[in-house]
Amino acid sequence: MSKVYLITGTSTGFGRSLAEAVLERGDKVVLTARKPEQVAELVQANQENAIAVRLDVTNAEDRDAAVKAAVERFGRIDVLVNNAGQGSLGALEGFSSEQIRKQFEVNCFGVIEMTREVLPVMRKQKSGHILNITSIGGLVSIGGFALYCATKFAVEGFAEGLRDEVKPLGINVTIVEPGAFRTNFAGDANMQPETEIDDYKAVIDPLREYLYSGNGKQAGDPKKAALAMIQVVESENPPLRLMLGSDAYSLWEQRRTAERQEFENWREIGIHTAFEGAVVTPIGG
Repeated sequence: MSKVYLITGTSTGFGRSLAEAVLERGDKVVLTARKPEQVAELVQANQENAIAVRLDVTNAEDRDAAVKAAVERFGRIDVLVNNAGQGSLGALEGFSSEQIRKQFEVNCFGVIEMTREVLPVMRKQKSGHILNITSIGGLVSIGGFALYCATKFAVEGFAEGLRDEVKPLGINVTIVEPGAFRTNFAGDANMQPETEIDDYKAVIDPLREYLYSGNGKQAGDPKKAALAMIQVVESENPPLRLMLGSDAYSLWEQRRTAERQEFENWREIGIHTAFEGAVVTPIGG
């Protein structure tokens, strides 16, 4: 039986590639975008299997309407793909309070609220799969991406805990962690800090050169990423995490090696912090 996907942010990037791959398989898709006209031609070519819905993930009315439209048209939602998001690059001190909150509204709170909208449908079905597209930046943060990575770290923690809550209900959760792919991450929508501070230039400038000079030349192919995500959805034992790209694996392994060494260096100090004679029980019981 064909599956019904609800994908946020389908106008470009991973969302668009996944929508196209899903439709090629004969599955059904609710294509959401802040400007639905940007996906109109995809709906026109797949009128039986696709609808377009306006969705700003930070807008409660939009979220509610998107879920209702999916159920009214297709009767169910098998896969929610939380893809919509915004990148940023710059020293944290240079971003305004408004920018910081906007980044969290889109990348974090929008994901959580969209998930809350869909969960009642999946609970009723006793089945479903939630894909949260974060980034290798959801596991490893580096200077210049502190704000962006903070939002992705938050989604990782949310999704990991959610997995335990919904697994007994027949619902799976997978976190997708891409490295550098040819999407619009380094495009015009990437948030820039309101204030540039010279003291941070030595850290930020090389990152800007890496990100923007390499735009359109990244090794990662969004179409292949889409096929990997579909493979996860079709798996009988889907992973909690799907890392994409050798660059992502390399950065993660480097960071884990350094962390393990640091933990060991400070283990004796860290573990000797209990009251004398206290019984230590495992976290979570």
